Amino acid sequence: MSMTRPAPPVPRTLSDLMSPSWLGSALSARFPGIVVTDVTPGPVISRVATNASFSIECQGGVPEGLSPILWAKGYFSEAGWPARHAGFFEVSFYRHFAARSGVRTLSSVYADVDRESEHNVVITEDVVHRGAVFLDAAADYTPDLAAESLSQLALLHASGWGDEQAATANWLAPRLASYATRRGLPEIRSNFESEIGAGVPAEVRDADALFAAYRNMAARAEDASPWTVVHGDTHVGNLYLDSDGHPAFVDWQLVQRGPWYLDVGYHIASVLTVEDRRRTEKDLLRHYLDALAAAGVDAPKWDEAWLGIRQGIVHGFFLWGITLKVDPAITSVLLHRLGTAAADHEVFAPE
Repeated sequence: MSMTRPAPPVPRTLSDLMSPSWLGSALSARFPGIVVTDVTPGPVISRVATNASFSIECQGGVPEGLSPILWAKGYFSEAGWPARHAGFFEVSFYRHFAARSGVRTLSSVYADVDRESEHNVVITEDVVHRGAVFLDAAADYTPDLAAESLSQLALLHASGWGDEQAATANWLAPRLASYATRRGLPEIRSNFESEIGAGVPAEVRDADALFAAYRNMAARAEDASPWTVVHGDTHVGNLYLDSDGHPAFVDWQLVQRGPWYLDVGYHIASVLTVEDRRRTEKDLLRHYLDALAAAGVDAPKWDEAWLGIRQGIVHGFFLWGITLKVDPAITSVLLHRLGTAAADHEVFAPE
């Protein structure tokens, strides 16, 4: 009789992760009796986190339901190691919430964290070989696609809306305010005073005003009611289109309890061109509210919702205002979109 092996320690290096013995132990919780006989490394993408592809061979063949091509995400590099705590939240999402949320995302076959070192690893099934396309700010993301991804956010939010388990989960504790303690005015000024921020309208190209607006928003969001489970970073670069062209969310490092509008305002303002956003944002917000109601939630009223998305715009505008370690061309596009939305919605004006 096959037995599930004890959970193996989280590996510190990619070579340890890609050993057949470690992978066999790691995958046995989902696929009892699996014996990995060979591992072939594939492409590695190393920024702060490291994403590494590999393929496996197994005794008797790869088990049914398991892709032979997998991706591991962890903080394996010396540059990434100090930021490893950020992965804890993504690991927790895949372990405890992804399946019950119903949101379209990557299929995780392993997710764990070492409590002593705080290193963490998520292994997901490859979607690219099935025809998926990962996106960035240069992607042609249409209002119809935005409606689909807002429907996915409505599923996520409905599943966590005032949920008792989510209310007591430490990994979902609000932490928006902490982002303003790590980075803030120097980074925003650097972006606003360079070519990166040239597309931000003059009336909102004000680092002090953005920093103050964000801190006020974060304080209000922590005690907001109703609250739900939010993705936290819903820009277009955290999406892929599956083989059928449907949007799915990735990168769950900022998942936490918070008000729905953090995701929705940020999403609408960042995934679309300025022209498309201005033309469709009211229809898209109505679509989201209808999807939320269809999922059984007492959706916010229109006037409340329309004011709410201002705060989501502030959230996204701040996150990209403090962004330094991303291709400047990407940061520039998103600052232009979010900054223009901030100006259009007069987010610095008192409500």
